[in-house]
Amino acid sequence: MATAIITGATSGIGRATAMQMASRGYDLHLSARHRCALVEVKCEIDKRYESVKVRTCQIDLARSGVGTRLIEDALSTFESIDILINNAGFAPLTPIGQYDHFTIEQAFRVNALGPAEMINAVWPVMCENGGGRIVNVSTLGTRDPFPGFFAYAASKCAVNSFARSIASEGSEFGIRGFAVAFGAVETPLLRSLFDETMIPTSAALSADEAAAVVVECACGARDHENGSTIWFTKEALEVETA
Repeated sequence: MATAIITGATSGIGRATAMQMASRGYDLHLSARHRCALVEVKCEIDKRYESVKVRTCQIDLARSGVGTRLIEDALSTFESIDILINNAGFAPLTPIGQYDHFTIEQAFRVNALGPAEMINAVWPVMCENGGGRIVNVSTLGTRDPFPGFFAYAASKCAVNSFARSIASEGSEFGIRGFAVAFGAVETPLLRSLFDETMIPTSAALSADEAAAVVVECACGARDHENGSTIWFTKEALEVETA
């Protein structure tokens, strides 16, 4: 059975992606910062999908070297890694001029350096296995940053570039890369930053709608968009389903 790694797997897009991948029969390596939330997600998948093997790993991607250790942890249980989904994110909402060094560094470590470490570490595994897919969750802010997203938007630009590099260097090995740049998605993270007077629920994708695009990339339905940044908003969904 194929195996997928998903970071930030305990809420929002990450959790929804884990459930959808489990429904397709993928074994899962799930990571996040909070152990209790990981246990909860694992128990839910175990209950719904008895044939799916799930391993969890409590990590904080803001720490140097954690990305590499996460890949090593997955390989301690699974024979191969077929899919890597870089979903974890850190999104401080801070005006320029009010950042401290720690916040800027943490944004780049979680959103850019952690994914870079994981891509680098999983690359030899995918090359040896004859291919794989790497999906990076990005943001519409990389094209049109919301005020306050100075560090978040800039750090997420890196994963858009990673997708292009993966497609270029991975072509001879069967490795494909994608970045999915979402607009507003109805998640706990969104509501920790904006209330409904600023972003109405009607203007946001649901977590399941966003996860469906990630899963399409992970499972091959969007291979024609290899190397692309896929800009996906509520309006884009309505066009696709019209």
